[in-house]
Amino acid sequence: MQSASLKNGLFLAVFATLCAMAVSLTYLVTQDKIELAQQRALEKTLNQIIPKDMYDNNLYQSCIKVSHPDLLGHQTEHKVYIAKKEDTAVALAIETLSHEGYSGDIHLVLAVDMQRQILGVRTLEHQETPGLGDKIDIQKSDWVESFKGLSYIAQEDNMWAVKKDGGDFDQFTGATITPRAYVKAIKNTLIYLKNHENDLFVDPVPCRG
Repeated sequence: MQSASLKNGLFLAVFATLCAMAVSLTYLVTQDKIELAQQRALEKTLNQIIPKDMYDNNLYQSCIKVSHPDLLGHQTEHKVYIAKKEDTAVALAIETLSHEGYSGDIHLVLAVDMQRQILGVRTLEHQETPGLGDKIDIQKSDWVESFKGLSYIAQEDNMWAVKKDGGDFDQFTGATITPRAYVKAIKNTLIYLKNHENDLFVDPVPCRG
């Protein structure tokens, strides 16, 4: 009886080891493909917010990482993609996030020109309520286009809020928390860019991880 139990235990241990090895091998084989697919999806998004005729470099190959939990929403590093024309910086796109969404974190990417005027905004990831808060997705609504052409001026700080709070931006019918969080995240990111503009164009490298 003891011998049978030992054999069963040994069999299960070997089976578990083989399964773990198979999972690891599958991950290693597919990792590069997954990263390539993510890179292409991101490049497509970046090309939506920085006009392609504005730059001639590979954005994904010209990147720095920055961190500022108060203004960018997280202690971990955020990626900044530098757009160049004839080796001169003309714009950048920066990933940022808000912890104040209705259903969780909202990840977005914001592009500005060298005068910190917004070229475009896109939502990268969110968990907001379908039919309400998901209007931050360009495929659901053009609401994010309302930021295009704007810039942050300290004297006009009050405009950076939804209309319900006395600002300039529309809230969604039945959903104020999501647009409120989104507007605040963009405002904070613009403030970060203003305060750190001299630190954003130093030795960009290919972005990975």
